[in-house]
Amino acid sequence: MSTRSHLPRVAALVGPYASGKTTLLESLLLASESIQRKGTVSDGSTIGDATPEARSRLMSTEVNIATASYLDDRWTFLDCPGSIEFQQDAYNALAITDAAVVVVEPEPARAVMVAPILNFLDQNAIPHIIFINKVESSQARLRETLEALQLLSERPLLMRQLPLREGDAIAGYVDLVSERAFKYRASQASELIQLPETALSEEKTARQDMLENLADLDDELLEQLLSDVTPPTDAVFQNLSRDLASDLVVPVFFGSAAQDHGIRRLLKCLRHDVPSPVETRIRRGWKEDGAAVARVFKTVHASHTGKLSFARVWRGEFAEGGLIGGIRPAGLYLPLGATLNKAAKVGTGDIVAFARLDQVKTGEVLGPLDPDVHAWPTPLVRLFPLALQSEKKQDDVKLTSALTKLVEEDPSLSFEVSTDTGELVLWGQGEIHLQVALDKLKNRYNLAVTGHRPQVPYKETIRKGVSEHGRHKRQSGGHGQFGDIYIDIAPLPRGTGFQFAETIVGGVVPRQYIPSVEEGVEDYLKQGPLGFHVVDIKVTLTSGSYHTVDSSDMAFKTAARIAMTDGMPKCDPILLEPILAIEIAVPSEFTSKAQRIISGRRGQILGYEAKDGWKGWDAVSAFLPQAEMGDMIIELRSLTMGVGTFSWRFDHLQEIAGRGADRVVEERKTALAAQ
Repeated sequence: MSTRSHLPRVAALVGPYASGKTTLLESLLLASESIQRKGTVSDGSTIGDATPEARSRLMSTEVNIATASYLDDRWTFLDCPGSIEFQQDAYNALAITDAAVVVVEPEPARAVMVAPILNFLDQNAIPHIIFINKVESSQARLRETLEALQLLSERPLLMRQLPLREGDAIAGYVDLVSERAFKYRASQASELIQLPETALSEEKTARQDMLENLADLDDELLEQLLSDVTPPTDAVFQNLSRDLASDLVVPVFFGSAAQDHGIRRLLKCLRHDVPSPVETRIRRGWKEDGAAVARVFKTVHASHTGKLSFARVWRGEFAEGGLIGGIRPAGLYLPLGATLNKAAKVGTGDIVAFARLDQVKTGEVLGPLDPDVHAWPTPLVRLFPLALQSEKKQDDVKLTSALTKLVEEDPSLSFEVSTDTGELVLWGQGEIHLQVALDKLKNRYNLAVTGHRPQVPYKETIRKGVSEHGRHKRQSGGHGQFGDIYIDIAPLPRGTGFQFAETIVGGVVPRQYIPSVEEGVEDYLKQGPLGFHVVDIKVTLTSGSYHTVDSSDMAFKTAARIAMTDGMPKCDPILLEPILAIEIAVPSEFTSKAQRIISGRRGQILGYEAKDGWKGWDAVSAFLPQAEMGDMIIELRSLTMGVGTFSWRFDHLQEIAGRGADRVVEERKTALAAQ
């Protein structure tokens, strides 16, 4: 068998949190002799997870990049975060990879945790392999795990190996294509052994199942099976390689990254079956010929090197000192974990870090963008907010600059200054996601920042109208101040906003002062009698008087505020709370739990249906008060094994009365008094 390509290939390691991806990366690097000693997550000695944020939590918080060489084939492995809160990094990495290795645990009940990744792979036609890790456990249930995973996958899963057991432990495997048996040896290549007679019958059955799945995609193989002809081993390998590259089947292997079992067999599969970057380039829609082109999939602002743009080269070559879109990068680097090795030239298939391409963002193309190239993964919907405050007031400007860099590194983060509350709000995928962001602000930028739940942008309106008089008169040395107006205040239908009108006749209020009246009204509406922004109200200027010397814009603006201050409490003010339209997405077995979450948070369930494009998932639609949204993603994930999520948008304002409204108004008064 020959390898598919001698160009450098890329494989992404993806899977749920704690499935063992970072340990698998260490095992792959050790087996390929890229490192001499295997590190461990617990003692912080791994190639990946080198940042303080990852080491302190014993988990991946961003993509780890490592290059290796195995039997003269060059590889880059992308170890992606497993936590769903950091999935944006994983999706961006998958968009430039040749194939993915999906790492799972041998526990059927935990299979659902890999559903978002499998769905992304299926929807984007990315070839992938499943590696069932941690089979050193005597409780490993491979067959049941495979069946649970098949329920989540649009592609048929092909078990490539049959486990050989000694007692309850898996001691080796039978390769179902070559029909050779191997026994595990710690940190070494597996030992070839005689196929045990006790496994012959089970091996024949398992191999036949694999061949029948392959035959569904190949008429020649189907004809051989129907004629009871044993297909040649080389032909079976060719079928597997072709079908994997075409994303028609998903081979399944197993082993133990902790004990280095099954690692070399996985490497051989990658070597022979993973498509070349040329094949991936075609699959992703890039043209075969043209100028050099690369796509940025990761941005990092490093303290010593400045901005680094990590990119996959799809076509042509980039050389040190050359221009890219009129910009000359400060250098080219090949990454190995936290280490960057300087490169004079990079070409098709390489993962390269371009230094100081300051205007280039994640997802952008360096070179011409071909018209049929697949769309870049969209940023994930923001789910969890924190209102930020610098411990030192003088750091506010520096904080905005640092947040801009964090968002550039991770597009699933966003920040804004709330127009309603004036708070600086950072949005992300969950509590850990934002805590990591705060740690980065401290560790990288020396910014001490605290976070708290943002204020809910309540509004207020009125239920009835009133006519009111506002008069401002002040006499002092020289010119005095005089403004005198009559206004009508009236409620408007929900969602109308604010309207101002005037019915002045006879010039009782000169034309030049009318805009000042409107300005005074609008200024008052920022904080009504309940303490919140006033909406859905009409104010009409009906009459007034003026003084030829003492009247001024400021006098009429003040008179307007006086009229509003006196009149609004008489209009039966009522509190309004923002209501969101949400859609919760969960595996079908968790649908009832999602509905209970909505009901327990004063929500209104509108219905549910099968989620389009998601096998075995439901989408529950509802209205939910924004006040109940804050930590909902935390509860949802805790009840759905970490995979439940939702999307949302503002829908309408709704009246709220009773004790709930009284509590909100009282808290608002206390907050305003403290300012």
